[in-house]
Amino acid sequence: MSKWGDRFDEKESSEKLRNKLHNANLKLLPSEYLGILVVGYLVLFVAFYSIFGMPVGLSMALPMLLLFVANYLLFYFRKNSYELRFNDQLSEICRILGNAARSGLTINQGIDIAAREVAAPAGNEFKRISNELKLGVNLETAFRAVQKRNTSRDFNLFIATLLIQKKTGGNLALTLDTMANTFEERKVLNQTIKTMTSEEKYISFIVPALPVFLLLVMNNVIDGFIDPLWSGFGLVILVIFLAAIILSFFLIRKITNIKV
Repeated sequence: MSKWGDRFDEKESSEKLRNKLHNANLKLLPSEYLGILVVGYLVLFVAFYSIFGMPVGLSMALPMLLLFVANYLLFYFRKNSYELRFNDQLSEICRILGNAARSGLTINQGIDIAAREVAAPAGNEFKRISNELKLGVNLETAFRAVQKRNTSRDFNLFIATLLIQKKTGGNLALTLDTMANTFEERKVLNQTIKTMTSEEKYISFIVPALPVFLLLVMNNVIDGFIDPLWSGFGLVILVIFLAAIILSFFLIRKITNIKV
């Protein structure tokens, strides 16, 4: 099995999934992620067929639908997770570079210190930048390479500030300290908003899941409880029911998605 997984990971067809896992900050190989989906499907099939007593066809189709939705939502909500963790470390990087500039070190030397002191994921990126600078790559080219993987507004501001300061001169340490303070204030504000909206975000998952769970429980208690849903009028009710669940989920998430 491990050999098949290694072969799949080496193929170009797995590159897209690898990039999605990287952006979602999931430390999984493409083959490992697909393996989790397969195991999840088998567990859900057994649960629906043996525990909830659903028909075989529905027990096979429903897990596929649930895993498809779960896969979409996972990458939808974590698509910028890597960027967010990276951006949370920018204030620390600015402090390190500011202290290095205040000590008379160059930007390249400050980046080398940041590469050693900062944890992942920013530490890994700055190690790559530091290695490229040691090989003779200019600073702007090295930063642009990282910018392709992290296109956030905070990182763009960080890059622009360093490149402008290097070309025009000025008090780099003071500029970096000011930028570090700005990043820290935004980080505190984002954390405050996240804390205040955390309950509503959990509700966005509970509200859609609760009626589905109750429906499955009632079908297990009362034989044929969901059979009317497959009739003509029942299908209309089922479509309205599913549409209302999906709409409630996205409405609650939209309301709680406050951007700074």
